[in-house]
Amino acid sequence: MKARAGAYVLLGIYAVVSLYPFVWMVSGAFKSKEDVFADTSLVPDSPTLDTFTKTWTELDFPLYFLNSVVVTGATVLGVLVVYSLAAYGFGVLDFPGRKAIYGMFISLLFVPGITVLLPVVLLQQELGILGTHLGIVLPFVNGTAPLSILLLTNAFRAVPASLRESARCDGASEPRTFFSVYLPVCKPALITIALLTAVPTWNEYVLSRVSLNDESTYTLPLGLQSLTAMTSPEYNVIMAASLIIVLPVVVLFLLLQRYFVNGLAGAVKG
Repeated sequence: MKARAGAYVLLGIYAVVSLYPFVWMVSGAFKSKEDVFADTSLVPDSPTLDTFTKTWTELDFPLYFLNSVVVTGATVLGVLVVYSLAAYGFGVLDFPGRKAIYGMFISLLFVPGITVLLPVVLLQQELGILGTHLGIVLPFVNGTAPLSILLLTNAFRAVPASLRESARCDGASEPRTFFSVYLPVCKPALITIALLTAVPTWNEYVLSRVSLNDESTYTLPLGLQSLTAMTSPEYNVIMAASLIIVLPVVVLFLLLQRYFVNGLAGAVKG
């Protein structure tokens, strides 16, 4: 009992330490430029929405936001389409070399992404997509292959084989079985993959920084970086911009957390 109480205390301390910078950022976003450091309380004495208005209307954040939505949406769609089909092949179908190819994909989990940054940029240049959103969407989709295939393959393997046999006995083709049987049953795993793809894509900075050179193509992290690089940065504006970046991800996770937990549990069991 004492050990459990001690664990709860340690976890509580860790939660407070972890959440404090986020709470301070939220507080600073509602403060004026002068009050950010003058007013050290977490609850602003004179909260204002002018900071958000300035961030959204006077800067290019609507464009950055739209770019991030396009890049993240295209990446998530590509990942779900490509790797659900690949995982169905690895988890359900039987073909020569299946285990070897599957093992090759999973081994890529141990390859740091930064090691392929230069080859990716050179390939973008050769394909003529350097500086475009397509040039970062394709590497994002490719980079999620190991984890997406691992989780979805396990999820498909967990589906009872009797469901597939019943569908085939009813005359369903392989594509019909995939779309009508496996995808609905594996919905939590698909949502889990979507979240695990959307969050790092939405927050990604390094590849976007070296690939995108036109401000009209900037995503939100690049827009935030341009604010911090100003000669006289307004920290309340930076915090408001940071909150704009973080809030959609937090809301998305809160709405889908039930599917996320179930998807991870199902994939692990599979």
